Amino acid sequence: MSITETAAPAATDRAPLSLQQEFLCLFDKGNEVGPYGPRYHHVEAWRIRGRVDIDTLRAALHDVVVRHEALRTTVVRGTEDRYQVIQAATSPRLEVRELTGVDPDARELVFQDLLNELEADTFGSDESPLLRALLGRFDDDDAVLILDGHHAAVDSWSMQVVVRDLAAAYAARKGYPGHDLPEARQYREFVDEQLAGIGNERVQKAREYWRNKLSGARITTVTTDLPKSSGEWADTSWYRFVTDAELRAKTEELAVATRSSQFMILLGAFTVLLHKMTGENDIVVPTFMPGREKARFQDTVGSFFNFIPLRTDLSGAETFRDVIGRVRETCMEAYSRELPLLHLLQEAPELMATAMEDDRAPVVFQVVQPPLVLEAELVGDLEYTAIWRRELSQDVGCYVPDGMLWCLHLGPTEDILANLAFTKGLFRDSRMSEMAAEFFEVLRQVVTEPDAPLR
Repeated sequence: MSITETAAPAATDRAPLSLQQEFLCLFDKGNEVGPYGPRYHHVEAWRIRGRVDIDTLRAALHDVVVRHEALRTTVVRGTEDRYQVIQAATSPRLEVRELTGVDPDARELVFQDLLNELEADTFGSDESPLLRALLGRFDDDDAVLILDGHHAAVDSWSMQVVVRDLAAAYAARKGYPGHDLPEARQYREFVDEQLAGIGNERVQKAREYWRNKLSGARITTVTTDLPKSSGEWADTSWYRFVTDAELRAKTEELAVATRSSQFMILLGAFTVLLHKMTGENDIVVPTFMPGREKARFQDTVGSFFNFIPLRTDLSGAETFRDVIGRVRETCMEAYSRELPLLHLLQEAPELMATAMEDDRAPVVFQVVQPPLVLEAELVGDLEYTAIWRRELSQDVGCYVPDGMLWCLHLGPTEDILANLAFTKGLFRDSRMSEMAAEFFEVLRQVVTEPDAPLR
């Protein structure tokens, strides 16, 4: 089916929320702040080589909104009733910005400035569609395309689907053959299937595992610089920096030697850091998993990610190699039993208790390996390359709920990019640089001497 031939559907009546959307409702603070507020959005960018026709790009953006219902869905959050409504398709906003005169060597920094600018801007979850775009043109054959989607409607995976379909729609409208896409499965199909399967055997066995695994567990928290009761603390800052190539190489070598992933090595080092900071052996670190275990929803746009607590007991661990073994076991068990957090909270209702304290906040840990789709890929008459490198910190960016998010990027270069998001009113800027320096010092020690006694 050609996506340019898809009929634009009308608005539909209410549909139930997914368990992922219900998870966001746990942190709902209205339309002014929080996960349904104006700064909980996700920005991605691509370098485009070739002459971009603005009218065709605008029409292709509309095609994508028609194709994916999640981009035009409003979540209604009443005190007793929550549901979603799929709106009729309208064209997303496309801003065109002329960036002529920028030296080619300076264009990468311009990309990053534009990304930070859009992240600091507001984009409410009550707007429709929940997608907008900015095209910055350096010259007739060099541009940057930035897509911005509200996080209540998209996750990072979804944005890769969106740009793939946008590129296909643009090429088809320009008359290039071979760019038809299969019929899209809609997010509400996923929701219906998810809710219908709540009582099935797989879910029940997974819940039993988490009930036992999280018995007596509490999310590991760190002390805040200021208490939550001190006042306004809604904005999120982002601290970014780059590590050296040697540290990345040693992390990869140890992962291979221990039959682990780089995520497991990095999480292990982070677990050791939290042990040093808190004095606790029972470390529970939340992370995100994609939530797309069923192949038929790989190309669906929506909020799929799951918030998963990874619990590792360091009691008796003498070396980092011991830690890796325990972290690896924890991860492998969790990967095969992935469930939405709402299921887990029903089995472990006290899990978040410490995170609710006035002077404590959770720390989420994530490692991202940017997808290699559209990496200098020619689609029609345009070449797309994903822009994943971010090094510029920003005072206000995309919202992260009440705490700290560590996001390490393992891109195609030889270094590690660190993105640390933190609630401005809870943590001072200096705390991030100090904690980051301590983590990478720990990482360097343990990957260099994994059999040395832990210290």
